[in-house]
Amino acid sequence: MTLAVFFGCAFIAFGPAFALFIFTIARDPLRVIILIAGAFFWLLSLLLSSLVWFISVKASNSEEDLRLQRNLLIFGVTYSVMLQEVFRYAYYRLLRKATEGLAAISEDDQSPISVQQMAYVAGLGFGIMSGAFSMINILSDSLGPGTIGIFGDSQYYFITSACMTLAVTLLHTFWGVVFFDGCERKRWWAVAAVVCLHLLVSGLSFLNPFYAGCLPPVYVITALMAAWAFFSSGGRVQNLKHLWTCRTNDVDSS
Repeated sequence: MTLAVFFGCAFIAFGPAFALFIFTIARDPLRVIILIAGAFFWLLSLLLSSLVWFISVKASNSEEDLRLQRNLLIFGVTYSVMLQEVFRYAYYRLLRKATEGLAAISEDDQSPISVQQMAYVAGLGFGIMSGAFSMINILSDSLGPGTIGIFGDSQYYFITSACMTLAVTLLHTFWGVVFFDGCERKRWWAVAAVVCLHLLVSGLSFLNPFYAGCLPPVYVITALMAAWAFFSSGGRVQNLKHLWTCRTNDVDSS
């Protein structure tokens, strides 16, 4: 049973991200490099936020003060989110310089990858690494020994954690597209919206132990961000109609 829970939660959490990697990134070496570098930038933000968290906990001596522990947790989440967005902006600036360099050495003065493509790949790199760190220990615990919910806790802890990891992975991808587009067009309100939504989604985790309560608003935000990212990257309603028409014709012909 524990093995089934492990593989089920792993496929839910990382299946869509793995499919996106295989079908849209794996065949292009440049995209693979951008993905790995994006994951590395997220790791740097985690390292710095972990260092600040460790220092603040040791300095406050909050082992016996539950209210102080909660306040430190809120501070840690907020600081971590802000640091991730700072590193996202730093990665955007780095990729922008790289694009200019690639265009300068190309024969037609065109970069082999667009800003929208870089935003998508970089966002997926952020999301995959974020999901891996948030889910790996949970997957390890799902293998046992022990039974979830035996002491009255929620029996849906593993499945809701997997669904939350899936949403956050996709959200990082959508946030990357919207964030880069906002920086390109100097729409700083879009950048601020990404930061605020990131804070909101992270703050919803404080609804625990009511794990399932945070999923509906998170998935509503995910759907809205997917639409926003689609239109920010140049998508149009006509593209969706054309895709639907092609799929309908394929089904009819078969």
